[in-house]
Amino acid sequence: MLIFENRQEAGKELVKSLQSFMDKKDTVIMALPRGGVPVAYEVAKALHLPLDVFIVRKLGVPSNRELAIGALAMGGTTIIDQTMVNNFGVSRLEIEDAIQKEKQELNRRNDLYREGRDFPDVHSKTVILVDDGIATGSTMKAAIWALKEQNPSRIVVAVPVGPETIYDDLAEMVDDVICLGTPAYFYAVGQVYKQFSQTSDAEVLGFLKQAREDFI
Repeated sequence: MLIFENRQEAGKELVKSLQSFMDKKDTVIMALPRGGVPVAYEVAKALHLPLDVFIVRKLGVPSNRELAIGALAMGGTTIIDQTMVNNFGVSRLEIEDAIQKEKQELNRRNDLYREGRDFPDVHSKTVILVDDGIATGSTMKAAIWALKEQNPSRIVVAVPVGPETIYDDLAEMVDDVICLGTPAYFYAVGQVYKQFSQTSDAEVLGFLKQAREDFI
């Protein structure tokens, strides 16, 4: 099983599978904050591509916020995993409450991270969606559905780790899936990282600022 020192090392490893996109003027790297940003920064830096963020919020089970019952993405796209809802007995009111809370956090992050900048024009471009890993897939799927409304020519998902079903789950949604590792006993994204502390808002802003300077 692959083990990464931290998210930035994972990003450097991911670059090796993305060499065909180097210097492509019609390609944009989009990270899922916050954990996907350090990974995506290394990808954008090595491939000489612009970096931006596509903000998605997981909708967690009330008794355990880490277990996703769905996700909310920019533009209002919402995905609900009805199987998880049924398994954990989550009520409609609890779902609506989770959506409202996460919508507020999504808007906060969008305002903070963009600092007044518009969402990039991805029409007819290739978008590489990067995260630090995929667990249930809810947040990535929400990002994909929301991104499709912007009419990119191609969507590529690139992550260091995911479940064995990742290719089947995403094959019909995107043009390509790049995943470095699919552990047989997969229980959490953090299992492949030696350092997996939460990425802060300040770190996200720092990576985005550095990426803009690198790309000039």
